[in-house]
Amino acid sequence: MTQLFSEFRLRNVLFRNRIFVSPMCQYSAIDGMPNAWHVVHLGSRAVGGAGLVMVEATGVSPEGRISPYDLGLWSDTQRDAFRPIVQFIKEQGAVAGIQLAHAGRKGSTDAPWLNGGGPVTENNGGWQPLAPSELPFTAAHAVPRALTKAEIDVVVQQFADTTRRAYAAGFDVVEVHMAHGYLLHEFLSPITNQRTDEYGGSLENRTRLPLAVAKTVRAIWPAERPVFVRLSATDWVNGGWDLEQSIQLARWLKELEIDLIDCSSGGLVADAKIPAGPGFQVPFAAAIRAKAGVPTGAVGLITEPYQAEQIIATGQADVVLLAREFLRDPHWPLHAARRLNVDLPWPKQYLRAKT
Repeated sequence: MTQLFSEFRLRNVLFRNRIFVSPMCQYSAIDGMPNAWHVVHLGSRAVGGAGLVMVEATGVSPEGRISPYDLGLWSDTQRDAFRPIVQFIKEQGAVAGIQLAHAGRKGSTDAPWLNGGGPVTENNGGWQPLAPSELPFTAAHAVPRALTKAEIDVVVQQFADTTRRAYAAGFDVVEVHMAHGYLLHEFLSPITNQRTDEYGGSLENRTRLPLAVAKTVRAIWPAERPVFVRLSATDWVNGGWDLEQSIQLARWLKELEIDLIDCSSGGLVADAKIPAGPGFQVPFAAAIRAKAGVPTGAVGLITEPYQAEQIIATGQADVVLLAREFLRDPHWPLHAARRLNVDLPWPKQYLRAKT
């Protein structure tokens, strides 16, 4: 048995392997409601052998969405619509997870194939984005409104309410999204957080809201189920959020009993120079795992079975998360197992094609 296909346990949740489906926005929901597209998109990855299937960034409020077409979990109606999807994922032997998110200043934008993913005006179903400071993502984007202290408390409550709904929908894992330039990342980075109150300035102040959200989610989520946090380990911009700050935040998150750090990068500014290449973010997962002493997930242009096996076998990360490769091949784990000479069970409906 390879390390990639070894079981992995966090709290009382057992993952059948270390291949996780990274959350990937589909921009296919209306009023935040999951539909047939999400059933097929998520369900097929569970059929394909993934250990964890993670639902895309799901808005904790209407204004917390990236686009008007994002999933949401701010209502009980949405909660109920998720239940059959979660049930199907579990029936295929995968663990069901969901990423909880607030888009911040990057909200109120179109689907990538509509208007180039540009901003959506309030007259066309958009809204004024919210942020730590009144700094737009680009000159073309709407100027966000800076959150008041009372509104910051509301955001924490929105994450709390969404966490309760995720549990009621049957999810095994929740992930708090603190990456890719969305609201909690905006509070972390001095580039986007220019506040002068207790939520801005020092590292302790800039992490105050993200840590409050993580603490609240962990307190609500059942003790037997894990909580993940996704971080952008660096902004790829001088003077921004960086790996050393990420390591310190990961230490604090570990103290709050967060179970795994999902290590990504970038997304805060539009013109960052990102040296993307195969496995380019794996060193972040390795550094945080070693220096913060917390399990990590590696993500970013992980495409080949032997590449994924090496990441796990050499202790650079505990799991790998695949995104684009799962879009190309929903059954990547089944095919990877064959490449690595692992006899992975196939769905009984597909057994005739195994040999």
